[in-house]
Amino acid sequence: MGLKEEFLSLLERDREFRYAVIGLLGLEDLRSSVKTLANAIAELTEIQRKSEERLGRLEEKVNGLSESIARLANAQMRAEERLGRLEEAHVRLEESMTRLAKVQSGTIGRLGKLEEAMIRLIDAQKRIEERLGRLEESHIKLIDRFKGLSREIGRLSETIGFSLEDIARVVVPGWLYRHEGIVVKDLVRKFFYIEGTEIEVNLYGEGIRNGKRIIILGEVKSRIYRSDVEKFYESAKRIAKAVREHIYPLMFAFYIHPSAEEEARVRGIRLIASYMR
Repeated sequence: MGLKEEFLSLLERDREFRYAVIGLLGLEDLRSSVKTLANAIAELTEIQRKSEERLGRLEEKVNGLSESIARLANAQMRAEERLGRLEEAHVRLEESMTRLAKVQSGTIGRLGKLEEAMIRLIDAQKRIEERLGRLEESHIKLIDRFKGLSREIGRLSETIGFSLEDIARVVVPGWLYRHEGIVVKDLVRKFFYIEGTEIEVNLYGEGIRNGKRIIILGEVKSRIYRSDVEKFYESAKRIAKAVREHIYPLMFAFYIHPSAEEEARVRGIRLIASYMR
């Protein structure tokens, strides 16, 4: 119960006191006092209400502050944990840096040795270059001598080739007559121009076998290998296509390799050695 209600209740219960008060103060003064007292009570009540509201807001702020402090404490705890891990990582990093410094020191020493080895290698390279220079000079002289020898061998090959052709011109006609029944008078060197290409034949002759005309195409070499047979076969095939006559391909040599014999058998080319009769 408020102060106002208590006061009014007191007045109602005690009429004598009420009359005494009225008599003493007077009705108007009493009314003024009561009004003043009521205003004061109302003001006090309003102040009390506002105080309670402020107190409520303060409690909310205190609660929020408590929660913030709790969160801050948790964050602080996590920060301390992270700081602990960071300190451990820092210790490991220092240990790694120490090991790296030791390795770097060893590497520097090895680099020094490597530089010394490089210097020795450079000196050796210089000596090699000097030797290569002298070798190049010798090589140039050797090439000059080889060129001269090649020219001599070329002239000798031509001499031997022409001599072998002369032998073939004497031996081949008799061999053809005895072994193939082909009569041919002369064998000469001949050039064919087929599709803009010049093809040279060492032995060319026009013969007769069984009353029919036949063309003799021959290649003369000192030595005959498989590749020589293949090359001559291609030339003879092109000539046969151009002249449109039956041909008799042969090759004459001092020496015939076994690989050439097999290839000639497949290609249908007769091989004649200089010692054959």
